Amino acid sequence: MTTERFLRELRQQLRDGGLHGSFLVRDLDSGDELGIDPDIEFPVSSLVKVPLALATLERIRRGELDGSHALEVEPGRITTPGPTGISRFRHPARVAVDDLLYLSMAISDSGAADALFGLTPPAEVAAFLHRHGVRGIAVRHTTEELMDTPAERFDASEAHLAHALAIDAGTAGRGHRVPQLDVSRANAGTARAFVDLLQAVWRQPSAIPPDVAARLRALMAGNILRHRLAPDFASDVSTWSSKTGSLLNLRHEVGVVEHADGQSYAVAVLTESRVAASAQPGAEALMGQVARRLRDRLRSGMA
Repeated sequence: MTTERFLRELRQQLRDGGLHGSFLVRDLDSGDELGIDPDIEFPVSSLVKVPLALATLERIRRGELDGSHALEVEPGRITTPGPTGISRFRHPARVAVDDLLYLSMAISDSGAADALFGLTPPAEVAAFLHRHGVRGIAVRHTTEELMDTPAERFDASEAHLAHALAIDAGTAGRGHRVPQLDVSRANAGTARAFVDLLQAVWRQPSAIPPDVAARLRALMAGNILRHRLAPDFASDVSTWSSKTGSLLNLRHEVGVVEHADGQSYAVAVLTESRVAASAQPGAEALMGQVARRLRDRLRSGMA
């Protein structure tokens, strides 16, 4: 099968599953890559916690922040489904910067992330990316804004209405009536930009200092949200290190699969669903299946 026909087949598979997506898989050593629309910009939701973690770790390395310093963190008191960790706390807590990093990356705790944004605001995280040669990721706001969408304004039994609005209120230019879904106002990026970032973290030489890169790799390896791409990439002979992002009809994941034979692949998957429903295990599975087929073809040398 030619690569063109192979990609057409995958696009059809995504359409049949109600997904529109941007995929890119890259061999971290050869640079060979294969993808589907990898340069389409998407709102990135919690994927913004990856550059936030990098900027925080770099400030710790430079002595501007102390990883052991404990911050007083206000409780989120959020009761709607989805958010985790401090976002759901009912009482104030004192948490060290290093532990806020862990919570932000391992369980995608937005309360922890916003405490870190309090130390390194979005504009400084964006400047960090620019200084280190990472293009294509816009960091504009904290994660608190992700907790104020139509999903929080509807009763749980009416969640489909929020998803219908997310699906139908966009523009051809990727603008949107929901600010968090408008690529000109939200934190945004492309699959290629995130693969470039992962390349810089996993391979030297890189503008990212080795000890900072190593700590981010460890944080991503500790991600416990493993329902999306992990089933297709984690095994006894491979490790999967990643970060997920979810908001309304958006489902994303970026990560690196490292095989026992030494080969490693960066994978970025950014998708939006055309189905007005909160729970879509089929869409989660389809994302992983398409990403794995791209990796398998690349690994076979047929791309």
